[in-house]
Amino acid sequence: MSVKTSTGTSTSPSSAQARRAAVSGFFGSALEYYDFLVYGSASALIFGRLFFPDSGAAATLVSIATFGVAYVVRPLGAVLWGHIGDRFGRRRALVLTIALMGVATFAIGLLPTFAAIGWAAPALLILLRLLQGLSAGGESPGSTSLTVEHAPVGRRGFFTSFTMSGMQFGIALGSLVFIPIAALPEDQLLSWGWRVPFLISGVFTVVAYLLRRKLEETETFEALKNDGSRAKLPIAELLANHWRTVLRVLALSTINIVGTIFNVFALAYGSANGIPSAVMLTVVSIANFVAVVMAPLAGLLSDRFGRKPLFIAGSLASSVCMLLLFVAIDAGDIPLIFVSGILGIGIFYCIPITIGAVYYPELFPASVRYTGMAVGLMLGILLAGFAPAIAQAAGAGGTNWVPAVLLCGGASVLSSVVAVFGPETYRTVREKLGA
Repeated sequence: MSVKTSTGTSTSPSSAQARRAAVSGFFGSALEYYDFLVYGSASALIFGRLFFPDSGAAATLVSIATFGVAYVVRPLGAVLWGHIGDRFGRRRALVLTIALMGVATFAIGLLPTFAAIGWAAPALLILLRLLQGLSAGGESPGSTSLTVEHAPVGRRGFFTSFTMSGMQFGIALGSLVFIPIAALPEDQLLSWGWRVPFLISGVFTVVAYLLRRKLEETETFEALKNDGSRAKLPIAELLANHWRTVLRVLALSTINIVGTIFNVFALAYGSANGIPSAVMLTVVSIANFVAVVMAPLAGLLSDRFGRKPLFIAGSLASSVCMLLLFVAIDAGDIPLIFVSGILGIGIFYCIPITIGAVYYPELFPASVRYTGMAVGLMLGILLAGFAPAIAQAAGAGGTNWVPAVLLCGGASVLSSVVAVFGPETYRTVREKLGA
């Protein structure tokens, strides 16, 4: 049994659980965002031709819109998994989310196309995308909540950063897998090639599931259970007593718009404007591999200097880099595309999303921590899910990048202003979080 010190830190057994939670969070998040990138890439480049009867810009727009439908059910998933996590345990909820997510992604790789079964094909595609979204509503909120509760004071940012590092690794791997797939002859790409990235997700699912099964429940949750202070209906308590915090997290998490614009809209925009798909996918892959390393560094820095100043600086700088990225695409300047993409996503965007992963659960008390972070985050990134389709439609069918940059800039300013007026939490002991 671990022993808490007067400062709220724990001895090595708890640190060992924190390491296990961090590794589990890495692989679970890697699966979630591998799915995110693979589906986003396929919707931008392939699904319009496979799952819809028309072709051209209209089919691409509808295809990209299917990427966003998962975000509609994420808030529902947040309530569901948050209830399970706050009432029955963080670990139990995380085992269920990873299983559902993995099965849904693998099944997409087995779907027949429109040519084979007609309208049933896009219907099944959307159904599986909805299941992905339902599971994602509880994945990263649960993983980060569990890690925050296992980690000692002074190191919560570092341990929790591995969930975000896994997210970037999943995106990087997804784009890397898609590079040779996109280079296949068209007949092979459209017949079997596009299925391979979805089927590969089965490996992540098995690894993450086995890791989750070995996790122990947090001392924080066990204390809630033992003293009878668990919320009977977490969502009701959350909305009655902590709705201001939910709104704060909602606004902060709109910064995720920068990520979806980069990973989906910029890919489609670059490909439509003469930049080879392999180049754009390589930029996405390298930028996110850089972020794999940057995330733990951002977590360490936030443990030393605080959550707020780093969150604000990274948010504002990332949107400036998105402007440079689209200017570089229009100019056909491939070196500048790489520089702006790597700086914007690999360095600057990585900072606020990594810090948000520890900051958001720190804002809630333990009784509603899972539900609070999940609901606030999923509502906040709802717009992020549809941002690529909004940018595509508002930008004259994807020929104008100004709406995309305005979305990124608006999200950066909003999240930064809200961070300025939020509390600082990096030195708060675990028992007083959310007080």
